[in-house]
Parts: sequence; C-alpha cells; structure tokens
Amino acid sequence: MFFGLDFTSPIFWSAFGSIVLANIVLSGDNAVVIAMAARTLKPEQQRKAIVWGSAAAIVMRIILTIVAIKLLTMPFLKVVGAVLLVYIGVDLLKGEDEEGEGDGKQINGMLAAVRTILIADLVMSLDNVLAVAAAAKGNVPLLVLGLLVSIPLIVFGATLLTKVMERFPIIITIGAALLGFLAGEMLLTDPAVAAQFGEIGEQTVTFAGIIGAVLVVALGTWLQKKNKSSHA
Repeated sequence: MFFGLDFTSPIFWSAFGSIVLANIVLSGDNAVVIAMAARTLKPEQQRKAIVWGSAAAIVMRIILTIVAIKLLTMPFLKVVGAVLLVYIGVDLLKGEDEEGEGDGKQINGMLAAVRTILIADLVMSLDNVLAVAAAAKGNVPLLVLGLLVSIPLIVFGATLLTKVMERFPIIITIGAALLGFLAGEMLLTDPAVAAQFGEIGEQTVTFAGIIGAVLVVALGTWLQKKNKSSHA
C-alpha cells in the first residue's frame, strides 16, 4: 500500500485506467488550445510553453476536480467562462503579426502562452472534471496519479498539433471555432440561465454553439485582417 493505493488490485488498475482515458478523451479540445497558444513561439519556446502549460493545467485540474461538484452549481460561472472562451478564441485566431526578437520578448511571449493555456483549460475543464471525478470514486491519491500520468500524452498531442498547424493553418480557424462552439454551449447550460428560462433543449444548445463558433471565427478573422492592413 502506498498513500492508500493498492497497486496489486484489479480495481485500482481499472479506476486508474478510467481516469487516464477520461482525461485524454476530454482533453482533446485543451490540446488544440495549447497548440494554438504556442504556435507563434520559437521551437525551443514552444516546447517549454507546452510542457509548463500542460503541467500547470493538470495541477489546476486536480484542484478543480476535488471541488468540481460545488463549482458547477455556482450561477453565472459558465456565463463568465463562455465570455472568456470567446475572447481567447478571437485572440488566438487574430494572432500576432510581429515576430519580435530578443530574449525578453520571447519570455513574455511564452508567459502569455502559458497564461492563455491555463485560463482556457480552467474554463473548458469545468464539465470535464466531473467525469474524471466519477472515475476516481473519491480516491484523491488515485486521481492525482491518474492526472499526472496524463501529462506526457497531452503534451505529445499538443506538440503534434503545433507541427500540423504549421502545414495546415486552417486548423487554427477550426480550433477557434471549437472554442466558440464550446462557449455557446456553456452559456446556455449555466444554472442561472436554466433557472431563468427553464431547461434548454439539446438542439437549442447546439445551435447556440454554432452561433458561438461563427461569432469567434468572424470576429477573429476581421481583427486579423485589420492587423495586417495596419502593418502594411
């Protein structure tokens, strides 16, 4: 036994596998954001931003998972989260046209990327952590171990995505649309919205997600063009 964990028990390995699998499956959209946030950095800075951003996000997710049920019942939390996702999606799609030389600017760029990763992961993990918490069945040491083991897999996914984005920039637009879609869904599933308008139908929630995706892509693309014309 180690911290209450029985490594010889089939039940332990079943729960552990469930936590890792749930976290990887639910972190697909997070990997997209990590890749988008790091794509403008130099290669060596990209690796640092992805590793530190992913590790910090997992630590934050552990804390979130422990208090997830109470957090998700707070009114207007998802409304705020939806606004943040729209902002992040637009900001990532808009991008920066100036490469910027010098260590100071690169460090600031990496810190900004890590900050974006943390905020986006915090917002998008609100629903995800419930599935992870259910898989852990209240065993905090098992939860921590499962989430920590997930870090290399998420880092690998994000690193791979940054390379793909360099070759296929359209993925950046798709990633921004994903954030907008999640924002639209999140907005209509907030407890405060449900209390005001009653239970929102699944089709309406999906439609709100589509509107959110269109909004983020349209606004981000417009700002991107505006940036290019101002630097021309």
